Amino acid sequence: MVVGAFPMAKLFYLGIRQVSKPLANRIKEAARRSEFFKTYICLPPAQLYHWVEMRTKMRIMGFRGTVIKPLNEEAAAELGAELLGEATIFVVGGGCLVLEYWRHQAQQRRKEEEQRAAWDAMRDEVGHLALALEALQAQVQAAPQQGALEELRAQVQEVRAQLCALDRQLPSQVTSASQAMSASFKK
Repeated sequence: MVVGAFPMAKLFYLGIRQVSKPLANRIKEAARRSEFFKTYICLPPAQLYHWVEMRTKMRIMGFRGTVIKPLNEEAAAELGAELLGEATIFVVGGGCLVLEYWRHQAQQRRKEEEQRAAWDAMRDEVGHLALALEALQAQVQAAPQQGALEELRAQVQEVRAQLCALDRQLPSQVTSASQAMSASFKK
């Protein structure tokens, strides 16, 4: 996903940059036509840029104390308009990058929250399962164990055997008792 998203982001950035170029050209034209814009917005940065550039070049070539002449007004206005246009493109591109960064951070936060929610749900489910397991273990411990069940079966069989033996003895005792009773009634 990241590999697929990167070319799209780059394409989006290039598209915004292409759209910002006509905007920069309009600003350049306005800077060339407007006296206020030219005097207060274009000329000071252009003169500063020219001074820094020339000072750096002179130091590289070994000339230390030379005086740098300012640009004429037409050249300074042209350079200032170019600087303004490039600054516009740079600001638009930087704004796109910042917005993309914020969007990515929001997605990352949302993803982490979803993972945290899933983790909490799993933890709750494990807790519920642990409680259910404890309840089942308590039921198993409360129920008679397998060995106890076999002992009970053996005892029940012994009792049945004793009852069967009594059933065999009872008819003979019952008949003798009934004969004795009938004899006493006849007297």
